[in-house]
Amino acid sequence: MLSTEDAGVLTNYDFVARRAMESLFRTLENFSEGTIVVDAQARVVWINQRYATRFGFEDPQKAIGLDCEKVVPNSLLREVVETGRPILLDLMETRQDPMIVIRLPILDDEGNCVGAVGFALFDELKTLTPLVARYDRIREELASAHRTLEQTRRAKHTFASFIGNCSATLEVKRLARLAAQSDAPTLLLGETGTGKELLTHAIHAASSRATRPLVSVNVAAIPDTLLEVEFFGAAPGAYTGAERKGRKGKFELADGGTLFLDEIGDMPLILQSKLLRAIQEQEIEPIGSNRIIRVDVRIIAATSADLPALVEAGKFRADLYYRLNVLPIALPPLRERQLDLLPLVYSLLDEICSRTERHVPVLTQAALQLLGQYHWPGNVRQLRNVLERMVVTQEGREVDEDRIAFLLGISLPSAPSAAAPAAATAAAGEEAASTADAPGYADAMARFEAQYLAKALGQHAGNVASAAASVGLSRAAFYKKLSAHKSAGRMR
Repeated sequence: MLSTEDAGVLTNYDFVARRAMESLFRTLENFSEGTIVVDAQARVVWINQRYATRFGFEDPQKAIGLDCEKVVPNSLLREVVETGRPILLDLMETRQDPMIVIRLPILDDEGNCVGAVGFALFDELKTLTPLVARYDRIREELASAHRTLEQTRRAKHTFASFIGNCSATLEVKRLARLAAQSDAPTLLLGETGTGKELLTHAIHAASSRATRPLVSVNVAAIPDTLLEVEFFGAAPGAYTGAERKGRKGKFELADGGTLFLDEIGDMPLILQSKLLRAIQEQEIEPIGSNRIIRVDVRIIAATSADLPALVEAGKFRADLYYRLNVLPIALPPLRERQLDLLPLVYSLLDEICSRTERHVPVLTQAALQLLGQYHWPGNVRQLRNVLERMVVTQEGREVDEDRIAFLLGISLPSAPSAAAPAAATAAAGEEAASTADAPGYADAMARFEAQYLAKALGQHAGNVASAAASVGLSRAAFYKKLSAHKSAGRMR
């Protein structure tokens, strides 16, 4: 049992402690730009006159009972109340200047958080000049990064970039211009390298959303386990690395603009239903969150796969296919655009030579003829690849058919010998005799492609990535073609 003297001492200690806390509060309140106190629900229970006036409340009593965020827009007092942890010397943005703020929890005798108090030390910024200077520098760097990001998310091409005037090309441009006038989902179909991404940029640039973001997702290039986060984002703490602010998904980043889903045929079946819901409802739910986010996104999808065949095989949802296939546009392969080849060659050469600061080479008639006769399995992407290699490795100004043949990896027929007429007659006889057994055009082209890919693979010692790059194909497309030819018995 405590003696009267001991009890008096303890009472005195308690009195001093209370006076110290009151004195500390009054000192901070007097020297700070503003003070605010909230309850356990983060509602304002007290705010001083200076702070209330700063945020538009001439009468502090009108702020009482309001959520703290409605009084101080960027307040984090709710976080202090919910976690019970203080936030010391933080920088808070306001409409005027940034403020140095201190946020402290208010605990009861059992240690439960019953509220929080915040002090804004605006007048003390001068003593923190190095910190503020560093903050301003980081803020400017962040603004610069945002400006750069906005530039990268704008359309880089227009319809003028889609070179060609043959009937097939003009039909593609006609349909694409119709697509630009609508917000309906558009599905671009065609082999790899035919210009689906370029056409997407052109549609976006000609649409009413041109000033808003154009965000691209290459479904084939992202591991299945990361695709959901890539599309829909994640709440803070949903996974390692998302503890503080979480992560925005591509749907949210594309809000108001266009979302380009490249190689949609490679979309995992398990995620297709979520994608369908997001497109139909224009709503997303980040991973680890119960919060629904409304978005306004126009969808353009592209694929080199046969989607109806995938639907038939149960590898692609029929309802998602029908939702995407509102405005289908089929891009023809380069071999069906022979009239566009010459304009494409000169346009690409001008672009490549301008970028590499080299003279535009002169192609002989035989060289141009060889380019026109080639099958171009990699389409315009492969054509660009061949022309760029030609420009960076060419020593003279003139390019002949031998150089083109070398770049294409094909052999030119040797010059005829004295015995050529007789040999030709014999060969003609043999050809006539075997006409009935000759393969059809499609089979012959498939065999040629199989031999071409096999040769490219051999030239790069079996390295698929290098072989794919050399013929202008993506690695995924190269793999698909190899698998198809092996299944058909055209390759070992």
